[in-house]
Amino acid sequence: MKDLPQTTANTGKFQHSHITANGEKRAVVALSHPETLWFNTGTLCNIECSNCYILSSPSNDALVYLSSDEVRTYLDQVSLRNWPIKEIGFTGGEPFMNPQMIDMARVALQQGYRVLILTNAMQPMMRKSVQVGLLQLNSDFPDKMELRISLDHFASDIHDAERGAGSFAKTVLGMHWLQANGFTMAVAGRSHWGDSDEDSRLGYAALFKAHGFDIDAKNPSQTVLFPEIDETVEVPEITTACWGILGKSPKDVMCSSARMVVKRKGAASPTVVACTLLPYSPEFELGHTLEEAEKDVALNHPHCAKFCVLGGASCSA
Repeated sequence: MKDLPQTTANTGKFQHSHITANGEKRAVVALSHPETLWFNTGTLCNIECSNCYILSSPSNDALVYLSSDEVRTYLDQVSLRNWPIKEIGFTGGEPFMNPQMIDMARVALQQGYRVLILTNAMQPMMRKSVQVGLLQLNSDFPDKMELRISLDHFASDIHDAERGAGSFAKTVLGMHWLQANGFTMAVAGRSHWGDSDEDSRLGYAALFKAHGFDIDAKNPSQTVLFPEIDETVEVPEITTACWGILGKSPKDVMCSSARMVVKRKGAASPTVVACTLLPYSPEFELGHTLEEAEKDVALNHPHCAKFCVLGGASCSA
């Protein structure tokens, strides 16, 4: 098991599923409107980033490759459970390290779902066999597939400091191939310390214009900016009172609309976890089936507070 270490900032917090350190009732979230089912294709990656939340690397196989048959099994369960899923997402690791990535995407597309693939657009995606497969998928299912490219910053030196020297140029090369072949692209960046949201989007806009990429830097769904994960920052626990204080609804939180399928090394079958941010934490493992995964999720982790509820806000009255 891998999980965030308990830091001195949050000592004593996030210890009990339903009660906070102050003895208040912890907020829970129901799966009220399932829209996205994620599949983690495996934690192996062609690079090792300095701040990867899932610890992907060329050697980390804690989450092993999923197969197209396993994906098909869960999509069959979606139909049986009548989940109103709109999109199937694939993340890693690097999804194109998985030799069945094209087949898994085809299984989802054949069943009428939109497909989102998160990729660094580097060498695994640029292999000839993968390119041929992607081109065929894009031809067979036009406008049904999107590739979201990990581009941590619009400045090459900052991106390369996270992902390794030369990685920015390789990713941009992959993006040029996608653009030239008519793929729908989006970008996932990071809110670098000191950059405002406006400054970040202006920087990405200039980059997209310079390279002719058809991506809208102002549109949060096309240019997604994630905050850095800083384990030393203290965050408040989310109580039931927080919804009214913050003017938010449990339906705004990711675990109200999504689940993720993972397969642990040595496991006989995959399992379902509450969200993409918590693939290793045992408390957020919900069972092997989608029926089991319909249970409520207690927001008992710093990520629940910082990334999914607060978004920089305060939960105090």
